[in-house]
Amino acid sequence: MTNIPTQFSDVTAVAKANVYFDGKVVSHTILFPDDSKKTLGLIYAGKFHFGTDKAERMEIVAGHCTVTLDGQTATANYGAGQHFDVPAKSGFDIAVSDGICEYICSFLD
Repeated sequence: MTNIPTQFSDVTAVAKANVYFDGKVVSHTILFPDDSKKTLGLIYAGKFHFGTDKAERMEIVAGHCTVTLDGQTATANYGAGQHFDVPAKSGFDIAVSDGICEYICSFLD
């Protein structure tokens, strides 16, 4: 388990939402003074594939999901307080069986 943040201070929130898969995945970008960024989002029930440009850390705030990283056959389950990392120039399948999965996505260098 990781220590998932509950709030961020001294950030700029981008009002325009990032909407994917007909509204089944929605996030907002937050920008930090050091020029880093994160997205805070919701994933509704369904199965979705995301590609990555930069490496990412997905921290689960609430709910649960099942993840398969590109190039792997094994799946892993994640719930509140857990995270998974995705390599750059890669991707992952994420499935939410019911409810909503809330997440923080950090873009890693």
